[in-house]
Amino acid sequence: MSPQGGRRVAVLLGTGIVYPPWVRLKPTGEEQDQEHDEEDAAEPDPRAAIGATAVPETATEGQDDENDQEDQQHAGTCSRAKNGGNPLSAEPFPEHLVPMFATASTGLPADDDGWAFELKWDGVRAIAYLPGDGTIHLESRNLNDVTARYPEVHGLAGAWPGHALVLDGEVVAFDDEGKPSFSALQTRMHLANEREVAARSGSQPVAYLIFDVLHLDGQSTRHLPWVERRLVLDRLELSGPSWQTPVAHLGGGPDVLAASKAGGLEGVVAKRMSSLYLAGRRTKDWLKVKNTCRQEVVIGGWLPGAGNRAGRIGALLIGYYDDDEPAALRFAGKVGTGFTGAELDRLAALFEPLTGLASPFADKVPFRESVFLEPSLVAEVEFTEWTHTGTLRHPSYKGLRDDKPASAVRREVC
Repeated sequence: MSPQGGRRVAVLLGTGIVYPPWVRLKPTGEEQDQEHDEEDAAEPDPRAAIGATAVPETATEGQDDENDQEDQQHAGTCSRAKNGGNPLSAEPFPEHLVPMFATASTGLPADDDGWAFELKWDGVRAIAYLPGDGTIHLESRNLNDVTARYPEVHGLAGAWPGHALVLDGEVVAFDDEGKPSFSALQTRMHLANEREVAARSGSQPVAYLIFDVLHLDGQSTRHLPWVERRLVLDRLELSGPSWQTPVAHLGGGPDVLAASKAGGLEGVVAKRMSSLYLAGRRTKDWLKVKNTCRQEVVIGGWLPGAGNRAGRIGALLIGYYDDDEPAALRFAGKVGTGFTGAELDRLAALFEPLTGLASPFADKVPFRESVFLEPSLVAEVEFTEWTHTGTLRHPSYKGLRDDKPASAVRREVC
């Protein structure tokens, strides 16, 4: 993407963010000389990025007076904290943080310059706990321990030895074309057997893509604005064989979204630059904008197959819970495409202990041959649109999700 409006690209080991004029990472003049003198005497401190928003390194003649006020305003906004003015807030090493979530949106924010844009990775969320003793602990968004599933990521524990970190990111698998693939991730995210995990990590490796830092050396960073957390994250320079800090763009949302669509990616996540990290909350400070319609659904039953699927599952009966009636599972139709033979066999084994007699749906299901299930499994589907009757048009199965409880599934905009 070409820089716009005075923005420039800061690259750190193949990653970075596109910064507006009021943010700089590198010192200039005397500051740079002084920093070079101190490099040999002191270890780099990523916390130095906090409050580092400042005037740009260079300014066009005639723009200084106009920009001074804007620079001071932005710098002041980004250096203020919610703990009485201290740049960091002391805390014990945290445990079991529920991630902050994005709200689905049909379009990009109108005030483009107040937002950052990241690619949407089509993976599963994971919080990484690195206490600084050479170990790592990975938790899913519903607080399941998934450390053993992804041994490739364990080397991240040695990235900053002796320093305690908590990171937020996504575990992602890639298809043969190098694109993120939730379907490919299915071969990894449900494994528990150590031998199977070892074998699959060779044939279908994953990567941990990091986009936030929540704790650093006894200090919480969650109360800081996104732009300052991102400065800290970039200073960490987390780049390894199975982990990366992907690029983020400040402004330029339409270009980022267009690039994601051209690349066949799922979409973008827009993050308000001033947003704090609100663990466990879904807010409109983070917005997910998709190129294709995707929806998490609850599996409430299935239909027997016919033809080459005789004796097997033919389609899934799916639904979602209603905000107005949280106990009501609304019927969203059936999905009969997107399955492999192996996945149909796996689903049949999972369905066996869940088979029940009564329909879990609040709406009438128009299929007499329906086999109903206890509504505890969550799947993800891709589809073209919602119909006026509240069902999905042309849905295709993408895989199961074990990182979200069925009770939390809600209809999203497309």
